[in-house]
Amino acid sequence: MKKAIVAKKLGMTQVFSEKGTMIPVTVLEAGPCIVVQKKTVENDGYAALQVGFGEIKKKALNSPKKGHFAKTGIEPKKVLREIKLENTDEFEVGNVIKADVFTSGDRVDVSGVSKGKGFQGTIKRYNQGRGPMSHGSKYHRGLGSLGPGTTPGKVRKNKRMPGHMGAKKITVQNLEVVRADGEKNLILIKGAVPGIKGTILMIRDSVKA
Repeated sequence: MKKAIVAKKLGMTQVFSEKGTMIPVTVLEAGPCIVVQKKTVENDGYAALQVGFGEIKKKALNSPKKGHFAKTGIEPKKVLREIKLENTDEFEVGNVIKADVFTSGDRVDVSGVSKGKGFQGTIKRYNQGRGPMSHGSKYHRGLGSLGPGTTPGKVRKNKRMPGHMGAKKITVQNLEVVRADGEKNLILIKGAVPGIKGTILMIRDSVKA
C-alpha cells in the first residue's frame, strides 16, 4: 500500500540507536491531515485525495476557499495538497491521516522547496574551480571563457553562468524513518530534507524501496 502525508519541518537534532550509535535526524510535524475532498475517476478522471494540514483563521481565507470548506463542513486548513494512494476508495471526507501511517525502518521520499541562496557565482552554484590567487593574477573567481573565439561568436545554450540559486522544488529519495509518533504527530527522518524551518513537505513511500 502506498502511503503519503503532509508535514512541516521543525529542525534537526540527534537520537541514539539501541547500539548507542548517534543518528542525525530531521524532526517533522506530520499531520494530522484531514481528507477534504475525494477525487474519483468518474468525476475528475483520476483517483486521489485532497487533504488539509495546519490551522488558519477563517478571515484569512479567500472566498473560493471559504466556499470549498463550507461545502464539506470541515474547519479551514492552511495547506491543501493532493495525494494518490492505492486504497483511495477506503477513505471518506473527514477521515484523518496521522504520522503513524509510517513506522520505523520505512524508506521514504521527501519533496519540498530548497533553501533560497540568492544570486551566486559559478563556483558556489556549480562547484567550478577558481583561478590562481597569486600576486599579478587578474582572474580569481571569474567565469572564464564564454564563447568559441570566432567572428561572429556567441554564448552557447545551457552555458553554466552566475544566477539565482536554490528555491526550487526538489526530492530527496530513499531516506529512513527512524521514529514515527502518531500521538505527538512527529516523524524523525535520518539525515537532511529540503527547505528551511517551517517548510511544508510531502512524504511518500520511496520509489526505490
